[in-house]
Amino acid sequence: MTSLRQRTLWRVFILLIAGTNLLAYYNYRDSSHEIAEVYDAHLAQNARLLQGVMSLPLAAGDRQKLYGAFDAALLQAGRSGIGHPYENKLAFQVWSTDGELLVNTPSAPRIGPQQRTPGFSDITLDGKQWRGFLLPVSEQQVVIWVGERKDVRGDLVNRIVRHTLLPFLLGGLVLALLVWFAIGWGLQPLQNMANVIRGRHAKSLEPLQLAPLPSELEPMQAAINRLLGQVSDLLRREQRFIADAAHEMRTPLAILRLHAQNVEQARTEEDRERALGYLIGGVDRLSRVVNQLLTLARIEPRLGQHPGDDLDLAKVATDTLVEMTPWVLEHNVEPVLDIQPGTYPVRGDAMSIGIALQNLVSNAVDFSPADAVVTISLRNAAEHIELAVEDQGPGIPEERLALVFERFFSDGHEGGAGLGLSIVKTIMEHLGGDVRLENAAGGGLRAILMFPLRQRPAGPA
Repeated sequence: MTSLRQRTLWRVFILLIAGTNLLAYYNYRDSSHEIAEVYDAHLAQNARLLQGVMSLPLAAGDRQKLYGAFDAALLQAGRSGIGHPYENKLAFQVWSTDGELLVNTPSAPRIGPQQRTPGFSDITLDGKQWRGFLLPVSEQQVVIWVGERKDVRGDLVNRIVRHTLLPFLLGGLVLALLVWFAIGWGLQPLQNMANVIRGRHAKSLEPLQLAPLPSELEPMQAAINRLLGQVSDLLRREQRFIADAAHEMRTPLAILRLHAQNVEQARTEEDRERALGYLIGGVDRLSRVVNQLLTLARIEPRLGQHPGDDLDLAKVATDTLVEMTPWVLEHNVEPVLDIQPGTYPVRGDAMSIGIALQNLVSNAVDFSPADAVVTISLRNAAEHIELAVEDQGPGIPEERLALVFERFFSDGHEGGAGLGLSIVKTIMEHLGGDVRLENAAGGGLRAILMFPLRQRPAGPA
């Protein structure tokens, strides 16, 4: 791939050369035509002058003397130092109406009667082309022909056109050179931006602040700054993920090692079974932490990619609960889905909303006693849509309700990773909604996902 300057210059030069050649061709054609018209006018004018001379009232002897003087003068054409080299290539001749040649230049061609067409004509005689004008003069009973060699005319036309086109072509070359420097000067801000980016340290992710900047480069700077911001966010998420993983796994790994040592040092089968139970429980908890961390790492960049799609929240909730029902029933808990009549359009990501609902249902099942009921309800509120999950567990003390959304805060469940509600809150913030926890009046905890309204539902008929 060539440079932007070369790509632009080659195209400009091609257009410039094509345009110059086209204009030069048009100029040549037009100039040749106009010059030919001028020379034709001169031929006709010279014929009229000869007509005037031939119409002088002279006696027959004097007329013969005039013809002789013509011949003597014309014989000097091209022989003296005064004159023009093209004199002998310009010719005229005069005939009487009965075909007698009265006077002619020595270089004039011998034109037969069949070639004596009045007006302008082109003839070829003795391998030479002539452009002539024939003027019949009935009053003097003569025919006048004035002509010139076409090669002379072509040479004169070419000289004039060359002298006209040469400055034009030279000016085109100078203009091309000026275009070269003008484009280089115009692209200098782009080169300056490239130099700034090239000179940056690999870890420098601060936005570009180049000013003044041409309007064409402002979108590029904005796009680069947006990309730098995305890279910076990605690095922060990676660092946070690594810090969270290291923070949360350090203690479980130490405990797992301790349980493994207890299994190894157990003296009785009962002690070994107890230690193995602790070890399996610790592995389960660590697996849940890893799964939750991976879920968090997967959904955070996904939420920032696009605003989401138009969804039917009732369908998302139904599909999620259908998927979770076998797992819920295995824990001796009965799921109940209560969707009030109405429409529930939201904008978001179906997978992310499903993950949020799965976390709430999982927490509700974990804290519910056997044979309890977990209710998932969906209804339209005044300013938002509410998707609620209510369990029959012990609830959460009021002073700790605000803490459960912090990462790795687990409220009493030894198998919890402390990330479920943090994931839910992250998802709802990206969707423009919110999550609220409240203790139910009859016992248990009610978690409510609040989605912004896409359109206000129709009222009752």
